[in-house]
Amino acid sequence: MNNFLTEQDVKKLKEEIEYRKVVTRKEINEDIKEARAHGDLSENYEYKAAKRERGKNEGRIRYLERMIKTGKIITDTARPEEVGLGKIVTVQFMEDQFTVDYMIVTTVETDAINNKISIESPLGKAIYKKKVGDEVIVDSPDGNYTIRIEKILIN
Repeated sequence: MNNFLTEQDVKKLKEEIEYRKVVTRKEINEDIKEARAHGDLSENYEYKAAKRERGKNEGRIRYLERMIKTGKIITDTARPEEVGLGKIVTVQFMEDQFTVDYMIVTTVETDAINNKISIESPLGKAIYKKKVGDEVIVDSPDGNYTIRIEKILIN
C-alpha cells in the first residue's frame, strides 16, 4: 500500500485515529460493560454486537495507521493551466464522445460515486499535469482507451 497523501490528509487521518482511540473506544467499552451486565454472554446479542463493533473500530485504526506509515507525502506541482490536485477536469472519452467531470484528489478523498478520482488511478495518472486539448491514452486493467481534456477548473 503506497498511498499519495498531502500533509492535510495526514492531519485528517491522525484526527480520526485520535477520535477512534479516545471517544469511540470508550463508547464501545461502555456498551460491552453494559451488555456484560445483562448476564449469559453465550446468547447475549448486545454483547456480541458490541464486540463486533470493537473489532471494526480497531481494524479501522490499524488501517489508518498503516496508511500513514506507508503513505508518500506529496505536494501538487501542477501549474495553474495543468490538471492537478483539487481541480475539476472535463474529460471526453473519444470512442463514444461521452464527457464526464472528475475532481482529482488523493487516496483519502477518493469517492467514485461523486467522480472524485485519485491521482493514483489509471485515469488520474494519465491526465495529471496535462493541459486542455491534450489527448491521452489511458492504460487501464480493462484495456487502453483515449480521452481528451476539454476543460480544467480550479475548485
